[in-house]
Amino acid sequence: MIVMKFGGTSVGSADRIMSCAEIVKKNLSRSPIVVVSAHSKVTDMLIAVARKAVKGQPEIDEIRERHVRIIADLGLKPSLVEKLLGELEVLLKGISLVKELTPRTLDYVLSFGERMSVRTVTAAFEKAGLPATAVDAFDLGLITDSNFGSAIPLAEADNIIAWNVKRFEKLPVVTGYIGKNKEGDITTLGRNGSDYTAAILGAACAAEEIQIWSDVDGVCSADPQIVKGAHSIEEMSFDEASELAYYGGRIHPATLVPAVKKDIPIRLKNTYKPENPGTLIRRKVVVKGIVKSVVYKEDLFMIDLVSTRMLQHHGFMSRIFEIFGKYGIVVDMIATSEVSVSLTVDSDRNLEPAIKELQEFAEVQVEGGKAIICVVGEGIRNHMGVPGQVFGALAGAGIGVQMISQSAMNINIAFLVNNEQVGPAVGTLHETFFGKGGVIGPN
Repeated sequence: MIVMKFGGTSVGSADRIMSCAEIVKKNLSRSPIVVVSAHSKVTDMLIAVARKAVKGQPEIDEIRERHVRIIADLGLKPSLVEKLLGELEVLLKGISLVKELTPRTLDYVLSFGERMSVRTVTAAFEKAGLPATAVDAFDLGLITDSNFGSAIPLAEADNIIAWNVKRFEKLPVVTGYIGKNKEGDITTLGRNGSDYTAAILGAACAAEEIQIWSDVDGVCSADPQIVKGAHSIEEMSFDEASELAYYGGRIHPATLVPAVKKDIPIRLKNTYKPENPGTLIRRKVVVKGIVKSVVYKEDLFMIDLVSTRMLQHHGFMSRIFEIFGKYGIVVDMIATSEVSVSLTVDSDRNLEPAIKELQEFAEVQVEGGKAIICVVGEGIRNHMGVPGQVFGALAGAGIGVQMISQSAMNINIAFLVNNEQVGPAVGTLHETFFGKGGVIGPN
């Protein structure tokens, strides 16, 4: 059995949906479970209408038109999603009356994207001769905690999902991204969480492979929108993929967790080029070369804390992280000296009250517009000169580095630069390690 997840662009139009149907047909012998995202751009549209509803403007015309157009192009009946559109309309009117959008309510709003998409895709599959049935993931047993916006599945979900999957005689087409908590509230698994759904189902059912289908050829050696010499990577380890995911790679970071636990390979494929092998991610790979990819994460904030109280005193770091934990702030990178700490965060959410508490025992400076660039590869651990190559190349290109981090696993080297230096830095490093670079233009 395999799990096949199709992303928003893969189900973004009638033509793309029918292409997915053909891909699934060719894999029927492998007993697939299909997971689908919302149609492309719909999640952003739902966020926008929810925010407008808070301001007293509950309006779903654009969302209705998006879905009705796809359904009409498929030659299907609009009644497929009318009930859900009516439910969404009532919900938005309620939001406009109370003028409040809680995380729980926002998850409810966002769930309509996948719930409408799965019904449309299933009907299209059936029309194409694929006996299929639409399934909301929570009806399959995807039970989560109540961390709305970034929910985590509960341990008991695996057994429930595995038992329920066996009951389907038709091809199950399942909503990505959403689940329910034990109280019956709809939750979401975080942005791009449909990948996570595919991994959860794959792990629960002991799938032979989890396939993530999108509009690109797997993982690339760099962002092809920045580096014209970027190439597709055939194979990479779970450790390499984890680093790439965290620093802005192609796969949702949480996707890897269930797959790693069950040692299930993940294959990233392109619906536009189904014959392309894509990128295979698995536990052990043959190390080829030094570096696999150069990735980046933009629009970060750098926080510098200076305090003489750090000098030979225990508990200072724990106090810092206690404050960040209190306000739910995630730290990306950290560097320390005897009297200072520098770290990065990816959002200014709750940053102001956290800074006020930090200023009680340290001088604090915050700078925005920063980016982490990360050089990743299993081969780094076997080549002592890689840091010298990285920073020598950057110095030669006149790029100043503000922070440096290297993991104890020795498969990555990360550093901090200004946003505007991402393109030149990534292009320079790609040229250094792959012999081909060329920056396309400002990113």
